[in-house]
Amino acid sequence: MTRPEESGGAVAVVSGGSRGLGRLVVERLLGEGWRVAAFSRSTNAFVEDTLAAHPDRFWWQSVDLADPRRTRDFASGAAKRFGRIDLLLNNAGLLGRQELLLTTAVSRTQELIAANLTGPIVLTQACAKVMARQNSGTILNVSSVNAVRGYRGAAVYAAAKAGLDGFSRSLARELGPLGIRVNSIVPGYFESDMTTVVTDESRERIRRRTPLGRLADMEEIVDAISFLVSPRSSFITGQTLIVDGGITC
Repeated sequence: MTRPEESGGAVAVVSGGSRGLGRLVVERLLGEGWRVAAFSRSTNAFVEDTLAAHPDRFWWQSVDLADPRRTRDFASGAAKRFGRIDLLLNNAGLLGRQELLLTTAVSRTQELIAANLTGPIVLTQACAKVMARQNSGTILNVSSVNAVRGYRGAAVYAAAKAGLDGFSRSLARELGPLGIRVNSIVPGYFESDMTTVVTDESRERIRRRTPLGRLADMEEIVDAISFLVSPRSSFITGQTLIVDGGITC
């Protein structure tokens, strides 16, 4: 990411910005002088404390990605409040328990696709319209190793995340002439609220299969995000960066 003097008060939109990876990104952006508009389905102590500490630079709303109208309203609200949008980080997602496709209810399939693919597309469209008027911007989609390598019990989630990767590549072609870069990042397994559903046995199996022999530290994922949204990656678009300790190689 950039330093405050470089960003000029640049504006970031972060979905799922109240905990885990999203929270860490929000903290780093604010620390570097950005203005941040973030949303999640519910508030928590981090959100309340950050609103109090940065009333002029942090804006939060309760939004469910499954609600297209609320998602679009949030993007327009962020642009109205801060005057522009320079970065969109599509971080929010839904994994849930491992479940075989043969026993997955249609409603659950729709829920996973809405949270991991349709919702991010709707949010991206709304933010990209603002970026197009500026003739600049960066969009970074958070994908998953499930989109790169098959895992039992995660077929629908994997399909949605693979769709997000394809969306990123095609959108990079479409938005490049407007000065907007689009990339996706594929984090390896790291400790987070989403991975609490992973059993100890599965976690140990992941560790053994990872060439570096461990799960990622969340700071390592944020470092990669920092690079992809910074001027140091100004000629990178339409790419997928895998940060997984080698588990998919």
